[in-house]
Amino acid sequence: MSWIAVLLIGVAVADLAHSIRPIPVVNELTGAAVAVWVGLLAGLTDWPDLLALVVIAILVVLWGQTVTRAFSRRDVWGPAWAPLLVLGGGLALGILCSAWASHAGGLLADWLEATQVPALRGVSADRFLLLAGAFLVMLSTGNVLVRLVLATTGTTNPMVFDTPEDPEQRLKGGRLLGPMERVLILGLGLTGHLTAASIVIAGKGLLRWPELQSKTEQQWIHRLTEYFLVGSFVSWLVALGSLVLLAR
Repeated sequence: MSWIAVLLIGVAVADLAHSIRPIPVVNELTGAAVAVWVGLLAGLTDWPDLLALVVIAILVVLWGQTVTRAFSRRDVWGPAWAPLLVLGGGLALGILCSAWASHAGGLLADWLEATQVPALRGVSADRFLLLAGAFLVMLSTGNVLVRLVLATTGTTNPMVFDTPEDPEQRLKGGRLLGPMERVLILGLGLTGHLTAASIVIAGKGLLRWPELQSKTEQQWIHRLTEYFLVGSFVSWLVALGSLVLLAR
């Protein structure tokens, strides 16, 4: 699973860089470089691993480019499903080829053995990479995936993103609440308290209920409800999917 972890880290770094300062090409190249660097740091230096790192770097760049086109107002032909296909295909390829992936080690394993952080004692390099990849994906990539699915299903139009016609402008805080929610669900799942995540889900619904029932927003109510439900379920599935990858 080391290859999948490196791919997730590269994609997540590219998305985080884009969320901080959108710079076309540079952000995805940064993610690709970090993925290769992490792979080498983890001792993935056998020829199958090196080949995998090249493929991962290409996938990270392709992911960033397709995401940019999917949400660019100037590039109306960029389909929102293209980046989903890139990431899904990359994960599927990583799973199919996982038998040839080396176990992570190298300097990363040496650092984990020497670290004084209690939570990291006894954690293997492979496990650490997956944890890092899953956590990073919860931050910005989760939001990107939600937007892509919303656009693919026709729930929202990427061409009106960040405009008054964007439902997200009426349901404020989603970009911040989403990552916090996913990180909390991931943390609860890893500590064996996944049932407690239902409190988070119920709490989110209660917080959004007044906005969805606002009398001044009746002309938007059906659109907002669909936006809220689809977006929330995709967000939860991202967190639960990461838990599946981390299952021992």
